[in-house]
Amino acid sequence: MITLLKKVSESDTTVFVQGETGVGKEVIATAIHRHSFRKDKPFIRVNCSALPESLITSELFGHEKGAYTGAINRRMVRFELADGGTLFLDEIGELPLDLQVRLLRILQTKQF
Repeated sequence: MITLLKKVSESDTTVFVQGETGVGKEVIATAIHRHSFRKDKPFIRVNCSALPESLITSELFGHEKGAYTGAINRRMVRFELADGGTLFLDEIGELPLDLQVRLLRILQTKQF
């Protein structure tokens, strides 16, 4: 496991850590981040299952000032906050499928 963790840490690739709730996915993601060239950059955690459905899109993808009632400022997307660092999306399987597809597209193209 340590050898695999080191190998992944040295690469510049998206990593998918799969497991049941409570098995330590965040521990693995944190270890990968700490041993990577991104270690001095942000490590942004997002618990996808804790996001209220009405705010998921805004939380993940941000919004511009005036985009909807109550949007008084521009909200940076989590991808911008993690720029150059690591974005850990926990419980991503709890998101609606249409948002999972959008996230997959961002991960594939590395553009948002």
